[in-house]
Amino acid sequence: MKHASILAVVVVAIGCCSNAAAEEFLKLTGTQIRAKFVGRQLTDESHWGEIYRPNGQLVSDEMGNTRIGSWRIVKNQLCKTFPEDGGSACFDVWLSGRAVQMRTPGSTDFPFEGVLIDAPHSGTAPAPHQAADRTSSKSTQSAPR
Repeated sequence: MKHASILAVVVVAIGCCSNAAAEEFLKLTGTQIRAKFVGRQLTDESHWGEIYRPNGQLVSDEMGNTRIGSWRIVKNQLCKTFPEDGGSACFDVWLSGRAVQMRTPGSTDFPFEGVLIDAPHSGTAPAPHQAADRTSSKSTQSAPR
């Protein structure tokens, strides 16, 4: 009987801990997006990184290919533009801790995922492997475009 009571306590404790560890993503408003992204870098910590500068400039590094674009907030969405390839897209932004999901409105596709870290003070995004050296979390999704 004593062992059954201990087992029940352990099972309850494991259930509580695993529920607490589950990430709950919350959708951000435009004001919250600006507060979280300005001066920060969104990255998968190994393949790509995007720096969101306060002046609206977006510096992206994907496997050593640096592009300069712009970002802005439109109706509670983060919109990014890269003029050289004509690419422009807006995303709903969801946050859990430092983990970010960028979801395409109305799409059932998997969200782009990354983490927010402090941006370097240099003029360009660091090579993604340099960002990986500074932090420990990993994501395998592609860079949002």
